[in-house]
Amino acid sequence: MRYGSFEAVRGIDLHVRRGEVFAFLGPNGAGKTTTVEILEGYRQRTAGEVTVLGQDPRRGGPSWRARIGVVLQESEPERDLTASECLQLYAGYYPSPRDVEETLAMVGLSDKAGSIATRLSGGQRRRLDVALALIGNPELVFLDEPTTGFDPSARRAAWDMISGLRALGVTVFLTTHYMDEAEHLADRVAVIAEGRIVAEGTPATLAGRQHAAAEIRFSLPAGASADELPEAVRSALAETDGDRVLARASNTVAVLGPLIRWAEDRGADLADLDVRRPSLEDIYLSLTDEKVEGSR
Repeated sequence: MRYGSFEAVRGIDLHVRRGEVFAFLGPNGAGKTTTVEILEGYRQRTAGEVTVLGQDPRRGGPSWRARIGVVLQESEPERDLTASECLQLYAGYYPSPRDVEETLAMVGLSDKAGSIATRLSGGQRRRLDVALALIGNPELVFLDEPTTGFDPSARRAAWDMISGLRALGVTVFLTTHYMDEAEHLADRVAVIAEGRIVAEGTPATLAGRQHAAAEIRFSLPAGASADELPEAVRSALAETDGDRVLARASNTVAVLGPLIRWAEDRGADLADLDVRRPSLEDIYLSLTDEKVEGSR
């Protein structure tokens, strides 16, 4: 996708499987929104081929559009209508809509069916947005930042709702800035930076995450020094700061085993022992930072 001489999306290639939750991640200005709007049929691409549900969205008519649902980043409900009336209105636009009460229950708004939509809380209005996207009984739903501004409880409820869509066989194309959201929900993830896809895979394996070295942090027992640690631990040492120790290892068992036996022999407790591999957010930041650095 070009805007004059600027190439916003640079020949990306991706495939979304039917029935999966696919997370599309990227920093602001990466080409994420442009890509999604092309897939939704709202923006005309300047080159390339796109097929969504077997059809080019550029030529998608009413029958094709009835097969997709879209939750925009920001939207306003119909004024002076209740949540139930909003859904009844939108249901009339589709050939085979879902039942209104069933859809309200699916998004957790049954008890707000008679409430004026514009008076709902922010989280409730976001649920109504999702309900409006689902009322047409779509095969594919685009969710653009669906939980922005939610408190932790509301986010968890939204995650349950999105997981429920997968259980119904609905394909979900999710854009989000929350890495924990992508990790919790997505079957697969793609990361776009500067108009190119820089990594694609499952949340657990993205960019070799499963093989990345783990960080092992602990405090030395009273009276002990790093020089007394077992050889396997000393060879993995990355940093010491007073009694705080950081080691890095691809094979955590080879380091943790000797470390724990050493502590047991001393009768010491490693109460603050912490072992972690890079999070999805760590991998994402590394990918996007490297792409930006590489372009300078």
